[in-house]
Amino acid sequence: MLTGWLDVQRATVRLKCEGLTDEQAQLVLLPSSPRMTVKTLIAHLRNVEQGWFEASFLGARELAAKDPFELPQPPDASLDELLDEYDKQCARSREIVAAHDLDELEAWAPEGLDVVSLRWIITHLLEETARHLGHLDALRELTDGTTGY
Repeated sequence: MLTGWLDVQRATVRLKCEGLTDEQAQLVLLPSSPRMTVKTLIAHLRNVEQGWFEASFLGARELAAKDPFELPQPPDASLDELLDEYDKQCARSREIVAAHDLDELEAWAPEGLDVVSLRWIITHLLEETARHLGHLDALRELTDGTTGY
């Protein structure tokens, strides 16, 4: 059930971006959040998938972002490239989940954070992806008036 709902959220990310141009995807629409664009959110979601499943859970610390809580700098890649990278990272995350028990603990946690289970990571990714879909909802509506799925 957890992975099913996470996959629904992941698929909705691409739906939210359907029909946007690269120019629209890099519009800064929230003056108080100049790094929050459609493109930076997609890059962030990709980094979050890699950070939790590969860096933390598998222990590939070299893949850990300097600050996983910050949005990345605006990416040079096109929106389509970013979405493809996100899809590839989600596929990698699915492979990792399929090969492990949900109660297995991550191999590494950044300083100051508790070690958590794969079940916790999946639940957190479900919450984080859904939260950022809300941001994508707002950005999309502000860009061209598109609402809903």
